[in-house]
Amino acid sequence: MPSFLFATLDAGGNLAPALGIARELLRQGHRVRFLGHATQAAAVEAAGAEFLPYRCAATLDPAVPAPAHRQFAAMLNVFSDSGIGRDLVEEARREPPDVVVVDCLLLGAIEAAAKAGLPQVVLVHSFFAYFDGPFRHGPMGAALSLKRLPPRRVLGRADRVLVCADPLLDPAGSWDRVSWESDPDRVVWSGAVVDDVVPATAAGAPGTAAALPDGGSPLAELPDGGTPPRVLASLSTTAFPGQQEVLQKILDAASGLPVELIVTTGPAVDPASLSAPANASVRRYVDHSEIMPGCSAVICHGGHSTSMRALALGLPVMVLPMHPMMDQHMVGKAISNAGAGVLLSRKSSPDQIGAALTALLASESQRKAAAFIGARLRSAGGARTGAQVLADLAGLVSVAG
Repeated sequence: MPSFLFATLDAGGNLAPALGIARELLRQGHRVRFLGHATQAAAVEAAGAEFLPYRCAATLDPAVPAPAHRQFAAMLNVFSDSGIGRDLVEEARREPPDVVVVDCLLLGAIEAAAKAGLPQVVLVHSFFAYFDGPFRHGPMGAALSLKRLPPRRVLGRADRVLVCADPLLDPAGSWDRVSWESDPDRVVWSGAVVDDVVPATAAGAPGTAAALPDGGSPLAELPDGGTPPRVLASLSTTAFPGQQEVLQKILDAASGLPVELIVTTGPAVDPASLSAPANASVRRYVDHSEIMPGCSAVICHGGHSTSMRALALGLPVMVLPMHPMMDQHMVGKAISNAGAGVLLSRKSSPDQIGAALTALLASESQRKAAAFIGARLRSAGGARTGAQVLADLAGLVSVAG
């Protein structure tokens, strides 16, 4: 059976699509190895894949708060890191895989794999319109070009570019693909990787009084004897400037509303630094796959992985982008344009957030749009489709060899 070697990085939600595809490959009997930052070992091994830590990689700890210019410099160092490329090529030579799969952010590793002649798939974990648009044209793309790693040229060296996004939400899904380099078939959409999602209507209707995994307090009862809708708020495991302030505004917005709010801070924010009203709880970590099925809405920063998981469950999404240079605004705008959520500024006041949340929970059209998109995301089988793209390329390589 073919074997696959993934190269990834600890950048938050970028790992989830790779793991979803890896689990499908393992289910089919293929061998899967991951090269990554040491902090990713537990997640990779829990998926059943082999994990190898980088030996020559630049350091990266996205959970440590830092000024914007230092965050930019740290990301640029990792994206262009030749050490990751050396580790990838050395591991591929030690035990040759049929195909290497490289995260689209690792431009240095993609270039190294191409120079070494390795059959390669670049895995895009969000909208292709972002990576071939604002990312390529913005400050990061300019900085990478100065390092002789212009994103479009580097991605164009891959045998395939696998986009783990819904082509109807991704603005690039409607682009004229002939205009992308010389091979319009190089870019392939698998759909969002949400194959493990069970729709909320099957797991328990949104707003039901499902207990928290850690035994959290029961839901407060409404005057009519019902229970308030549950809302999950999460603003990434990556530390962004102002993240604590936005989380506090979300908590303040929920005060007095007939909702139960669960806030997960991740490693970047200390839960003790936040003040929660009586109808809210703050935890550093709760498994979103266990909590989301009992929710009625999700508040997030527009990270592609969290946003698509919520939509796959048929949940409307409120997006407050935390970083102007990332894909978050584009994801939020796509959700808003599809009628399945609302896009707000991180500068919104608690009153504005509260009013938007109240309207979102009351909107039947938003729920129906989210349910419609969710059915499409689940039926696409992103992990299965992605695994098939990799297996097909491995078959072509085998025939050519």
